Amino acid sequence: MTSAIRVAVAGASGYAGGEVLRLLLAHPRVEIGAVTAGSNAGEPLGALQPHLLPLADRILEATTPETLAGHDVVVLALPHGQSGAVADALGDDTVVIDCGADFRLSDPAAWARFYGGEHAGAWPYGLPELADQRSVLRAARRIAVPGCYPTVSTLTIAPALAAGLIAPDITVVAASGTSGAGRAVKPHLMGSEVMGNASAYAVGGTHRHTPEIVQNLQLVHDGAVAVSFTPLLVPMARGILATVSAPLAAGVTADDAYAAYDKAYADEPFVHLLPPGQWPQTQSVTGANTVHLQVTVDETARRLVAVGVVDNLTKGTAGAAVQCLNLALGLDETLGLTTVGVAP
Repeated sequence: MTSAIRVAVAGASGYAGGEVLRLLLAHPRVEIGAVTAGSNAGEPLGALQPHLLPLADRILEATTPETLAGHDVVVLALPHGQSGAVADALGDDTVVIDCGADFRLSDPAAWARFYGGEHAGAWPYGLPELADQRSVLRAARRIAVPGCYPTVSTLTIAPALAAGLIAPDITVVAASGTSGAGRAVKPHLMGSEVMGNASAYAVGGTHRHTPEIVQNLQLVHDGAVAVSFTPLLVPMARGILATVSAPLAAGVTADDAYAAYDKAYADEPFVHLLPPGQWPQTQSVTGANTVHLQVTVDETARRLVAVGVVDNLTKGTAGAAVQCLNLALGLDETLGLTTVGVAP
């Protein structure tokens, strides 16, 4: 019998850590090892993640190198800036998968501008569907999971840019549920503030995910790429709907655009181009490791318009982590992951 893969999850009391555990419970090759937290250490996991019934009696341990040592894989679901020190204390025999932002950006100047502090470096980027990242991730020992907005924004426009159908002048408007901001208590995320309300934030190119989207798209385009990104907060718990548009190249039709996307994603298990005329909706991907897409052409404005949806906690974070775990360990990439959403 093949031995189990022991996986520890640091930051297990948060939304991302909880979603990682939910998915790992369904993984046929995984044995869940240590579950750790910061301020919640010492609490039973079930008090904070009551939906994880098989793990409810587990006591959250402190996030220390000693606790995380000895596992095959460590998944870090920690606040930005905390992953580097933890990873440095783990040997190369451990696969470390970081769900935070610490190792996503390759440009130290971009890190300093959008996050501040010292740049920790860049790890292999965990978006298998982008360029040749899948080959990079196979057998990788350190992996940076993409941000949720960059995942859906990148996959929604990359085929058009790669095929030369558009100018490299991209506009992204993406509406997200409140879980994308994490579990920490914040006044603007209270139910009385969010219900019945939609709002824009980080307007004018200031959102931290902007340089990550640019970095991704530069992998499929030879030259500079401009991205204007406006995020919206809408009253739902999870999910992102991104509308991405750009000026069309001469002569490009809606059929050309659809054909380019169909070709780009024909063999991708977790990216689904909907039939012509059917538009993505967030409830279709809730709990699933999938991105649903549609694309068309605005003939009057001469712009390509593509819409993508993702569950920010699944394919946008935890599902990507498990997908990368599978690739790093030489497993079937789809193991333990579902394409079936929960609706309504």
